[in-house]
Order: sequence, then structure tokens, then C-alpha cells
Amino acid sequence: MEERLRRIYIPMTETCFYILLCLRDEMHGYNIGLTVKELTGGEIVISPGTMYGTLAKLEKDGLIKLVKQEEKRKSYIITDLGTTILETELRRIERLYKNSKGEMWNE
Repeated sequence: MEERLRRIYIPMTETCFYILLCLRDEMHGYNIGLTVKELTGGEIVISPGTMYGTLAKLEKDGLIKLVKQEEKRKSYIITDLGTTILETELRRIERLYKNSKGEMWNE
């Protein structure tokens, strides 16, 4: 993974994390927003401006790609690079969680 992208995306914002997580399946922005809201029990709601700005940045950086456009609705999917970055972030989160449950804290 390119070091520049690592610095930009690790650690990852929740918005970016959930968008990449959703785009393991092909989706459009509105559907991503609904899915994130459902996954988080309504705790995270991505505004349209944030959604479409983030999608544009992710596409520019090669983490997602446009797969089809029907009228104004664009559908995206995660790329191999996006998957690598998402998996790196998931390992980082798992490490944080594992460390928070370590024996050091249970004494």
C-alpha cells in the first residue's frame, strides 16, 4: 500500500470506514446512508454532502470505483486497494479492542 494513502486513511474516519464496509457490495450513496444508519442503530447518519464528498475522494484515490450510473444515481464498489486499506483498519481496530481487554486491566 502506498505510504501516502496509509497516512491519509489510517486511522480512518467512521464515515470512510462505513462507506468502504458497505461497498463490499455494489451500492449507491443513498443506499449506503440507509445501510449505515441501520448498522449503527441510527447513531451514525451520513449527510448527503459528506457522503458524496467522501465517495468522490475515495474514487479519486482508487479505493472505490464507479460501476454504473443510471440517471443521477451512481453505484460504486470497493477496489482491491480499498479492501487492503479496510482490512488494515479492521486489524488496527481489533488490536485496540484486544488491548483494551488485556490482563493488565483485569488485575
